[in-house]
Amino acid sequence: MPLTFTIDPAVGPELRDGILDLWTDVSNAGGAVGFVAPVEREAIRPELVKHLAAMADGRARLLVGHDEDGQVAAAAFLTFNTHRLMTHWVWLYRVMVHPRHQGLGYGRDLLAAAADEARTFEGIEAVRLTCRGGLGLERFYGSCGYKEVGRIPGAIRVAPGDDRDDVIMLLPLG
Repeated sequence: MPLTFTIDPAVGPELRDGILDLWTDVSNAGGAVGFVAPVEREAIRPELVKHLAAMADGRARLLVGHDEDGQVAAAAFLTFNTHRLMTHWVWLYRVMVHPRHQGLGYGRDLLAAAADEARTFEGIEAVRLTCRGGLGLERFYGSCGYKEVGRIPGAIRVAPGDDRDDVIMLLPLG
């Protein structure tokens, strides 16, 4: 059953907690969304608050996918550039699909929905994201139309002696 996507939903306690649970579960399942397992909800909460503050300031938009039970199953943040020379593209951050939904095509659906939303933003010509190397994410994003446009070797230190590449991907919207 496909997810139902909503852009900029009202963020009350239920949605906030749903996103926090999603982020925690994705992180603890090995997802590359800014944390390394094991991680507790309370370690993630300050990062979520930063994203919510950016939304309140109009600097970011939230895309949420709900499953047939109404649970938060996927989410991503589209963030506008504040630099005047880079306002023609947006960042895609925290691309997350709950582990119980892996392999159902929801990641592709989330990326397609994010691109569709970005196309509605005035003056936006591309979506840019970064991903952690060593997990095959570049292949996944590439299969969704993103192109690798840069790589910084060893820029992400997952653990002592475990450095990963920071891979820069771009999706032109034209």
